[in-house]
Amino acid sequence: MKEAYVFDYVNENEFRKLERSIKKYNMLAYKKLYFEYYPSLKEGNFLGKLVSTNQTNQTSNYELKLPTDAMFSKVHGDIKLYYTVYNKEKIVMLDKFEPRDILSEGHASELVTYKGVMVSKQHAEKDMFKINLLNMIQKN
Repeated sequence: MKEAYVFDYVNENEFRKLERSIKKYNMLAYKKLYFEYYPSLKEGNFLGKLVSTNQTNQTSNYELKLPTDAMFSKVHGDIKLYYTVYNKEKIVMLDKFEPRDILSEGHASELVTYKGVMVSKQHAEKDMFKINLLNMIQKN
């Protein structure tokens, strides 16, 4: 039987907050994360882009892009999971999600949507401007 990898966290409380925010605002990404990506990581099938490796520590850093609405990606950026694999110890260290600002704001308070896209309370005008601009570009 193949030995499974174990999950650990750089900052578990912060990571779980961002994970719950993804669950609340992007259910598709959350389902893919929980039912496809996490089991695959535990089996040792590392997904995403290999960012760097460290031969002395036998670690590899990865960046995994989660499925996201195209408009959300254009306004806030792609949702990405960053993790480190410790091959010797069989540990997957879950680090963080990006874009951290909108996800942490979504966890702290209820976000509103504008034309189907989450809008930050701190940068509401900027986000709405981006959404309107992208909609005008798509129409032409």
